[in-house]
Amino acid sequence: MGSSTKLDFNLQLLLEQLDQDELVMFKYFLRTFPPPSGLQQIPPTEVEEADAKQLAEILINTYPSSWVETVTIQALIKMSRRYKTLIPLYNPKALAGPFPHTVVLQGAAGVGKTTLAKKLMLDWTEDELGQTFRYAFYLCCRRLNCMGPCTFAELVLQGWPALPEAIADVLAQPQKVLFVVDGFDELRVPPGALIHDLCGDWRTQKPVPVLLGSLLKRKMCPKATLLVTTRPWALRELRLLVEQPVVLEVEGFSESDREEYFLKHFEDEAGALRALAATRSNAALFGLGAAPPVCWIICSCLKLQMLRGQDPTLTCQTTTSLFLRFLCGQFTPTPGAHPTERLQAPMKALCLLAVQGIWARTSTFDGEDLRRLGLEEGELGLFLDKSVLLRDRDCEGAYCFAHLSVQQFLAAVFYLLGGEEEDRDRSRWDIGDVEELLSKEERLKNPSLTQVGYFLFGLFNEERVKELETTFGCQISMEVKRQLLRCKAKYIENKPFPSMMGMKELFYCLYESQEEEFVKDFVGHLKEMSLHLKDKTDIVHSSFCLKHCPNLQKISLQVEKGLFLENDAALESDSQVRSQIDRHILPFWTDLCSVFATNNNLIFLDISESFLSNSSVRILCENIVSATCNLQKVVLKNIFPVDAYQNLCLTFSGQGYLTHLNLQGNDHIDMLPLVCEVLQQPKCNLQYLRLESCLVTTQQWADLFSTLRINQSLMCLNLTSSELSEGGVRLLCATLTHPKCSLQRLSLESCRLTEACCEDLSSALVANQRLTHLCLAKNDLGDEGVKLLCKGLSHPNCKLQRLVLWCCNITEVGCDHLSKLLQRKTSLTHLDLGLNRIGTIGLKSLCKALKEPLCSLKCLWLWGCALPPFSCMDLSSALSINQSLISLDLGQNTLGHSGIMILCEALKLQTCPLQTLRLKIDAPGPETQKLLNEVRESNPQLTIESETPNPREHRPSSCDFLF
Repeated sequence: MGSSTKLDFNLQLLLEQLDQDELVMFKYFLRTFPPPSGLQQIPPTEVEEADAKQLAEILINTYPSSWVETVTIQALIKMSRRYKTLIPLYNPKALAGPFPHTVVLQGAAGVGKTTLAKKLMLDWTEDELGQTFRYAFYLCCRRLNCMGPCTFAELVLQGWPALPEAIADVLAQPQKVLFVVDGFDELRVPPGALIHDLCGDWRTQKPVPVLLGSLLKRKMCPKATLLVTTRPWALRELRLLVEQPVVLEVEGFSESDREEYFLKHFEDEAGALRALAATRSNAALFGLGAAPPVCWIICSCLKLQMLRGQDPTLTCQTTTSLFLRFLCGQFTPTPGAHPTERLQAPMKALCLLAVQGIWARTSTFDGEDLRRLGLEEGELGLFLDKSVLLRDRDCEGAYCFAHLSVQQFLAAVFYLLGGEEEDRDRSRWDIGDVEELLSKEERLKNPSLTQVGYFLFGLFNEERVKELETTFGCQISMEVKRQLLRCKAKYIENKPFPSMMGMKELFYCLYESQEEEFVKDFVGHLKEMSLHLKDKTDIVHSSFCLKHCPNLQKISLQVEKGLFLENDAALESDSQVRSQIDRHILPFWTDLCSVFATNNNLIFLDISESFLSNSSVRILCENIVSATCNLQKVVLKNIFPVDAYQNLCLTFSGQGYLTHLNLQGNDHIDMLPLVCEVLQQPKCNLQYLRLESCLVTTQQWADLFSTLRINQSLMCLNLTSSELSEGGVRLLCATLTHPKCSLQRLSLESCRLTEACCEDLSSALVANQRLTHLCLAKNDLGDEGVKLLCKGLSHPNCKLQRLVLWCCNITEVGCDHLSKLLQRKTSLTHLDLGLNRIGTIGLKSLCKALKEPLCSLKCLWLWGCALPPFSCMDLSSALSINQSLISLDLGQNTLGHSGIMILCEALKLQTCPLQTLRLKIDAPGPETQKLLNEVRESNPQLTIESETPNPREHRPSSCDFLF
């Protein structure tokens, strides 16, 4: 649908390209839609007799300042060729099923929805749609706001004085009727008004909202076809009214359209390209340019600045600065002159009008609106003359802003013009305060508030404040700025504005301000930061804010594919394009990476799910090798290109500070040779190493394990999801028995181990005097494997304290082996048997061990072990005797009220040492809740945790002892 509004603004060229029929259509448009009052009317004969070139000259000479009309006219011309194939009403066969249909054109403010709707009406008058629709009615929602109660016949027959007698004929053929409802989002109706008191009689007088709701809900004219235009924020409400609409998006100017507009607006190509490059540097601003009115605002502002010898790049640095310069540029006082007082009152009036409209979700204002706000039409005259405010073309005596963005900017200015009097009146005008303006709840209901918030932050800048004061003579208050800082101080450290905005949005707002001290006040206390970089804008905003976070200790980075295109396969054949793209983004990336060279508090870096390039990795490494860099913990997970792992790891290890390294993803990489190289570095101080999903040969395992006999720093090794094979396990166990092996913690989770591997592991547990933590989760060890492990665990030389056997296919037989082990004096204090179906018999064996005085078990995890309620008898009995167990996990076991009641008998005893209990409690009834409360009162040291919403996503804490 976007191509339907890709417009061309060379009027003369366009007219010359029209064929005779299209030229006739265009001339008809001039007669049907005359220019607003106050502008010269072109004589009809002059229009009819002119050819395309002459007509273009007439229009240019007649409407030098009427840019709105120019945009509308030219939009219609270009759309005449393209939109017919896109709007299904021109091709009914393209729509599934029979008529009637509801077609919705949705798009941002100013992108051409109304233009498209009027063009459709024009085509109907020219018989373009005559075979499909005999009657077509255009309903402008802004105009409907001004109407009182009427009949449906009176509603639709506005502008059709000759048709009242034929209304019965019209409604007798509803399948041949088209209703165009333009500007649904502009309706001013109370909640529920559109679905209240629906009416199907076209002769009954009702309020306009009732009639319109009856039409949309198909109570009135159920077989008619509807075309509705709306902004996106009202689409959800519209969907509640209409059934199965065909929704098409009007996107406005494409990038090529914007480029062409710039070239036509500026007198010289060099100036146009310079202004275009400045605009492109701000993605948000360039995106707003998809709306033709904003494109005009940008070009007008930059052209004026460049004529004054000013740099357009600085103006385009933020969206706020451009709209400020546009507004002030319309009223710039002459050098040496003081701002006239005549601008103060009108400026305040305009800002009040803007902010009230934003909160009321309207951009059109009539005389009644002005009176209600205590404004006089004369106060707005200066802004009408400068095209900041416009007379509405569809509603006589009404006004609208040049574009929604202008209204949003002026609404932000309102908050800086605040005083005691305005604060008192704000509630009367139904205008929210700053905290409401920035709240997520309000912005979800009213998306226009989001941009107002951006502009507000952008105005917290001393230079911009001075420019406003100089131009309009208004006294700007910084009280709002102080309110925000006080509001920020209320929230928990590391979570600024949690109820208002996310980190990305906060960075956008702070960047808009360009006020360094203000930014530091907001984010200077942060210790952790998570950045998801999707485009250049994210990098620019992040780098600006990171420089003002001196206490930052951890950064998590995620870089979207396509941000760095140096290694993109699609560009391999075009090195010039590739280098240009990389040069465009790399300076900003360099700025972001400089935080590693300037912040010596930064110790943790996590780069996950990221697509980098050789150049971006090189820049990152150059900053990391800086003398001030002190990174200690690094996570690299699923990074491209694959050689980034090697470059980054060697850079980190050469620093001597790195103690934790986590390498995950990209299974096809030879991880182990890289790790061996890191571990052999003279400065290597690595203590924790995680290698996940490694697919390597037995020889590579041999090289790694041999390195562990030399390296004396590594204490924790995590090989989760790596295929060791029996040969690899044998090599590992040989290393564990070596006297110089310093490993204390080892995870072999999901390494496809079987009971055949357990004998070697058992022997290693006897010989190794340092290993205290072993995770064997998600391996099919079975009961025989547990039996072999218990042989080593029972040896006096074994020092193992924590053993994780999560999901290892263990039954009650394996529990019997573990029970016999625990009844002796062993070093084992933590045991995880989660997701093993041990059942009642297995639990009975474990409880037998818990009753023995030699049992030293402190933590026992039995998550999802198929324990029924009656098994709690054995557990309760054991808990009443045991004096060592302080943590018990019974999550994902359906114990019910009866099981919990049995447990509570033991838990109430003051002799029970248990401190943490995890239970699955499904919608606890009053009796269960009463039991738990009694336990808490009698045993205050005990914490009872309920099951997490998604327990499978949250492994018990027994798996967290590894990095």
